[in-house]
Amino acid sequence: MNCDSSSLTLGVCGASGALVARTLIAQFLEYSSWHLELIFTETAEQVWHYELDEPLPQNGARITLHSVSQLTDALASGSTPSRGMIIAPCSLATLAKIAHGMADNLLTRAADVTIKERRPLILVPRESPLSAIHLRNMLSLAELGVCIAPPMLTMYTRPQDMQQMVAEFTAHILSLVGIDVPRTQWGVQ
Repeated sequence: MNCDSSSLTLGVCGASGALVARTLIAQFLEYSSWHLELIFTETAEQVWHYELDEPLPQNGARITLHSVSQLTDALASGSTPSRGMIIAPCSLATLAKIAHGMADNLLTRAADVTIKERRPLILVPRESPLSAIHLRNMLSLAELGVCIAPPMLTMYTRPQDMQQMVAEFTAHILSLVGIDVPRTQWGVQ
């Protein structure tokens, strides 16, 4: 466990979008010197293997994997310093649990702690279309200061492929927690 004020928590849920999580991890490691606290749900592990056909990230000098079932982990406590938390992709079931204070695993508890400690929390919901229930849950969280950031396409960057679109989006997400990743600025060139 290497949680300090220079660490960021990344939660990964089972919604489609493992490429978003993988790109966030790669950019985080390249453009920051912080430590990454990583939580995968069981379904996220399955989706990662299915969509990317590669092994999960491993513990290392700058990455610590945490078990989603370990509610006594340091990430479950507000006394553990952190720069904030990103959940990407974030299933709408997890979003609903967070909106209603249902901290039934380490990922939802860490999000709950992030909200109560008033640290940045960014959720990247990856499901569509959205029902009124989903929108109400998002509004409830937004009113608490949670950033809801669905992965929207950035056409003005003239992306050549999906990886470029994802990289542009994830660079924006990391900028919201203070990690400066080079990205295209809006404006006619």
